[in-house]
Amino acid sequence: MLQIHENISLKNFNTFGIEAYAKYFVEINYKEELIELFKDPKWHDETKRLILGGGSNMLFTQNFEGIVIKINIRGIEHRINHEEVVVESGAGEGWNNLVNYCVDWDFAGMENLSLIPGSVGASPVQNIGAYGVELKDIFESCEAFEISSNTFKTFNSNECKFDYRESIFKQTLKGKYIITSVKFKLSTIVRLHLNYGAITDELEKREITNPTIKDISKLVSAIRVSKLPDPSTIGNAGSFFKNPVISNSTFENVHQKFPNIVHFIVKDGIKLAAGWLIEQCGWKGKVVGNTGTWKNQALVLVNHGGATGEEVYRLSEQIIQSVKQKFDLKLEREVNII
Repeated sequence: MLQIHENISLKNFNTFGIEAYAKYFVEINYKEELIELFKDPKWHDETKRLILGGGSNMLFTQNFEGIVIKINIRGIEHRINHEEVVVESGAGEGWNNLVNYCVDWDFAGMENLSLIPGSVGASPVQNIGAYGVELKDIFESCEAFEISSNTFKTFNSNECKFDYRESIFKQTLKGKYIITSVKFKLSTIVRLHLNYGAITDELEKREITNPTIKDISKLVSAIRVSKLPDPSTIGNAGSFFKNPVISNSTFENVHQKFPNIVHFIVKDGIKLAAGWLIEQCGWKGKVVGNTGTWKNQALVLVNHGGATGEEVYRLSEQIIQSVKQKFDLKLEREVNII
């Protein structure tokens, strides 16, 4: 029998460590419990729902006056067919637990995504990515529960409509499905992605000429630790803003004024480093009340202790305005605002 709790603190369920309360709260350990939950008209008809994984990509600016559904579905298994490997994980697994599982088995493809916070179920929603690799590059399919019909459906990569930190689950299907498991396509043949500057630099520093999957995973983890604060020590949600992707013509205008602007050529134009833009506006390491930006990475907003979600949001708004004023570019928040 599912236990529905009332007036539950969410402080320990979000990596910002923001105090907020859920009117109702339930934990789902098996996918069948979703059928049980939504058979009840009270919860089927409740329009205010929040699906919670690791709580690493959200900012609570107020209490949640509906039901918070915490997904705890666990389990990882794999199938090997010649050089192809399909790994399936429950949506409630920690993302880095899955990465470590694959690295330990020498399954190639996921190592650049080491130490990203959050749960497996959130990974296709956000199309997470780091150091030259995005989730869509290794995604096979996901199973999701359709709330309206009380049934499960499988989505392939095309159906997910992946884009930069986007998917159909953040757009037209937002709030309509709950991801219960994800399958990934990896390989026993190692094809490392080493063309990202920070990785190349670190390999040279460590004098590693023939890196293994484990080497890249350790190296990426070390880079992330050096740049990003540990949420257990200081509240944060990782990168707060998306790296803007602009057209070639817009880039030419910006580049003329700022010749040193950090940029990368991508399929849809030019990607700029949001952290660099924010740093140029003087925000890196700045403390504003109980909030601020991280001393090693301006892209990360932090809770120095006792901050409200509204304080963090106001800080993000100031940063957006600063970048707009200096560069005439609009930053978008990557974190979900609740």
